[in-house]
Amino acid sequence: MAAQGHRGRFAPTPSGPLHFGSLVAALGSHLEARASGGEWLVRIEDVDPPRVVSGAADDILRTLEAFGFEWDGPVMYQSRRGGAYEVALDRLLRLDRVYPCTCSRKFLAERARRGVDGPVYPGTCRARRPGALQAALRLRVPTGRIVFEDGLQGRIACEVSRECGDFVLRRADGVWSYQLAVVVDDAEQGITHVVRGADLLASTPRQILLQRLLGLPTPAYLHLPVVLDPHGDKLSKQTLAERVDARAPLPALQAALAFLGMPTDRSVTTVAEFWSMARAVWSPTRLPPVRGKRLPPACLD
Repeated sequence: MAAQGHRGRFAPTPSGPLHFGSLVAALGSHLEARASGGEWLVRIEDVDPPRVVSGAADDILRTLEAFGFEWDGPVMYQSRRGGAYEVALDRLLRLDRVYPCTCSRKFLAERARRGVDGPVYPGTCRARRPGALQAALRLRVPTGRIVFEDGLQGRIACEVSRECGDFVLRRADGVWSYQLAVVVDDAEQGITHVVRGADLLASTPRQILLQRLLGLPTPAYLHLPVVLDPHGDKLSKQTLAERVDARAPLPALQAALAFLGMPTDRSVTTVAEFWSMARAVWSPTRLPPVRGKRLPPACLD
């Protein structure tokens, strides 16, 4: 699908209700799209069945509506996109970029060094050829740096083979990887600008690499500050972050806007007034710096 102008998206995982950290990401991506006169889409990233909580996707959508978010077009569900991911995998197979891997997580924990986002695969199965073996499928990552300009972090230059290694495209149980799914879906939806939390910054070089191998366009990226808990960890469903209250959206919206460094107007009394005010004050130049976990110095050019 060809994008017309600015097209952004919000892509939550339905592993629980919408919490404040996700609200911040949704607000930033929505305002960046609307301030540019562009479109804003919603995608449910339910590609990993064990993480999906029954009813959570519908609950998230209802919460977004209660908070005044409006999106363009139908909601995309990754769980219905297996055929598209299979086509992308076949293309990578034809490029001789895929191999089967039977290494266990225990093996990797014991043998692999740490990279920017977990263990760096040591290449144990790299010489294997694709076949009928039930195994994870990994991308044979080429050498060379991936360089891009993040809208907040600045210039990023990452040697994916060294900092991430050969990463999984499809698990041994048949579940598609986030990295492959998000690349295929962003291209299908014509996404031109990805605005999301800085916790996903380490994924971006891998996604750009996949885009290049698959001949897909690369969006502009802007990684927002992440909401942290009192221990300095990312606020998330896994850390039992509380859901936002759909019955009283205005205080949470005001707090999210302030977290993103934008001026707020406490005289605003309705959700409609909030959105009018928020679009008027939004500017990425006001965003505060990212705190907490960052890429290693070698990746920050």
